[in-house]
Amino acid sequence: MVNVNPTIRTCLVFYSTQTLLTWEIPEQWKLMVLDATFRGVVSMGDVAHSLGLSHSVHVINSAIVNFESLVPITNQEIQAEDILFDGVHVRVYHPPGREQKLRRAVMFIHGGGWALGAPKLGSYDSLCRQMAADLDAVVVTVDYRMAPDVHFPVQYEECVQAAKHFLNPEVLAKYSVDPERVAVCGDSAGGNLAAAVAQRIGIDNRTSVKFKLQVLIYPVLQALDFNTASYQQNHNVPILYRRLMARFWLEYLDADPDLVHSIMMNKHTAQDQSLLSLNRSKLNWTNLLPKRVIKHYKPVFPLTGSPSILKDVPALLDSRAAPLLASDEVLRTAPRAYIMTGEHDVLRDDGMMYARRLELAGVSVTNDHYEDGFHGCVSFAFWPLHFSVGIRAVHNYIAWLDEHL
Repeated sequence: MVNVNPTIRTCLVFYSTQTLLTWEIPEQWKLMVLDATFRGVVSMGDVAHSLGLSHSVHVINSAIVNFESLVPITNQEIQAEDILFDGVHVRVYHPPGREQKLRRAVMFIHGGGWALGAPKLGSYDSLCRQMAADLDAVVVTVDYRMAPDVHFPVQYEECVQAAKHFLNPEVLAKYSVDPERVAVCGDSAGGNLAAAVAQRIGIDNRTSVKFKLQVLIYPVLQALDFNTASYQQNHNVPILYRRLMARFWLEYLDADPDLVHSIMMNKHTAQDQSLLSLNRSKLNWTNLLPKRVIKHYKPVFPLTGSPSILKDVPALLDSRAAPLLASDEVLRTAPRAYIMTGEHDVLRDDGMMYARRLELAGVSVTNDHYEDGFHGCVSFAFWPLHFSVGIRAVHNYIAWLDEHL
């Protein structure tokens, strides 16, 4: 447990009692300090936005970049090359002596609500270097453009472009990559993009090389139900709160931010919404989730809602934005999957529902669930936080890749 200044401890004790101490999360004081810092940055961004000084996302991302710049570079023997793949910025990591043999490869897509993150710095750089070193593999991280500068489907399309370019046999040969041993991986919003890219590559008959595996780390996969069992259980658990996730979705889809309360109440998916008739079964968590995680929670769908939301934001029903909504036919073409979920994460049920739907479509799935897991723990496995659950999670998913890729 990290040592915390007594003054800070006193000031935050009520907050911690209400949010953290209810849950069996290890290293709670460390997580509390991290969360309080992040909340402060978000509040600063909101103030700057309300004053017309800067978009809130730009303020938050600036703070993230400044922090990540302090993280020391690890595995310095791994070579890094910044390059364009079909006009999309990527960084290619490869171990020394790459031309001596064919290697495995992982395409990594970073998270951050499609709006935040520094894929070439700090924790993401450390993670990609560790994958390259531990797997003796080529790792490509996609530096896609983010909201609010661009919105859906730009992030998705740029990841598809980069993937198609990398899977070109001539490009794989350039990097000495075995075309039968390529995986796609992503965390959070990056897990969303990785799942969507895997679906797109799977159904694309013009792409001869396919991904062998997909690794989805606490992915966000739908925006039609903000009251799944995990959303209800973890709505106020750090560091991804239900309201923040709803804000990320509205920003990504270029929708009115004032809709945040309505979608949190599921008014866009009320029982009178006929546009949902083909999709309700795809996220019926009472059927798709194991009873042990449903617990006492019940679905929350108002009798009447706001029909204009789905009409004004049609991307809410687009499987490119919400991979959980893909048809069974599309899912059958998806590669073998590893899906990491955390008990104390609002997105737990997104990952578990997708795992079950893939299984029902005939896809082999490993759902690695962490009872002490929370959102973002993989990123916090590195300096200066070193969360134990994050360290275990990184080790385990890389070990799974090592065994199956």
